[in-house]
Amino acid sequence: MARQNVFGTVFGVDAGMMQLAVFPNMSKRRAGEIVDRIFNFYHNKDVRLVMPATEARQFRKEEYGLPCVERVHVDMALSIGGDGTLLGVCRRFGNQGVPVCGINLGTLGFLADIEPRELESRLAKILAGQYRVEQRLLLSGYVRNELGEKFLGNAINDVVITKSGVARMLRLGLYVNQTHLMDYKADGIIVSSPTGSTAYSLSAGGPILNPMIRALLLTPICAHTFQMRPLVVSEDDEVLIKVSAMQDVIVTLDGQVSHKVQPNDEIIVRKAKTTAQIVKFDDKNYYDVLKAKMWSGGN
Repeated sequence: MARQNVFGTVFGVDAGMMQLAVFPNMSKRRAGEIVDRIFNFYHNKDVRLVMPATEARQFRKEEYGLPCVERVHVDMALSIGGDGTLLGVCRRFGNQGVPVCGINLGTLGFLADIEPRELESRLAKILAGQYRVEQRLLLSGYVRNELGEKFLGNAINDVVITKSGVARMLRLGLYVNQTHLMDYKADGIIVSSPTGSTAYSLSAGGPILNPMIRALLLTPICAHTFQMRPLVVSEDDEVLIKVSAMQDVIVTLDGQVSHKVQPNDEIIVRKAKTTAQIVKFDDKNYYDVLKAKMWSGGN
């Protein structure tokens, strides 16, 4: 039975055919090689591959390119790059619940679970359904002022509040569930998910959390006090940051999407209503990966 996509084009596939979306990072040197290996592996199998149109042209796969891949049903997205590429792909699919599998061409690759040397064996496991999907906490960021509350977007790793450019430290007021915990001066604050605990938060002195822990992590950036230390709260808590500063402030989602907020705006971070779905394989233990990436010369 043929299946029709939202553009009205009939793909000659039956209901049982797997459809995978391929998202290569065009700036990665080996991305073209990985794209070719994926297409070569699946060319004679019951799988259809699609790509964003721009990337399809870049890698000479024009016939597989679509103007808006996010509007077509796919069973899984393959991210080719580092963890940053994977984060971007997760945000592109928003609330669609599409599992994302990362092929690591970056440095550390905590989220991207496939290394180039094992690509074909992992692609075979995907075809056979021999993988699991981890539900990772998503953060939702908002800004609130006299005009109301505005949604800024979702983040898998972190929502970061920092000063804009060279300026004085920020005066921050920290509230959890409307309880005022403290005021302090700092360069900013990181509200991180457990997944993001090995990202910017770690560099700022935060602890490493197992990504399955149900928590939020609050990590100050260069706090001008000994009293403010990284704080772990429940994932169901609402974090509110009041900024008192006569300067622009930047709210950044996953280090990739930034929004300017005005002095005296309030930034709110809550658990999102949906989760990020990350593909993992059973022969890779989180602590083995942590050891290999952090303490065995992997970085």
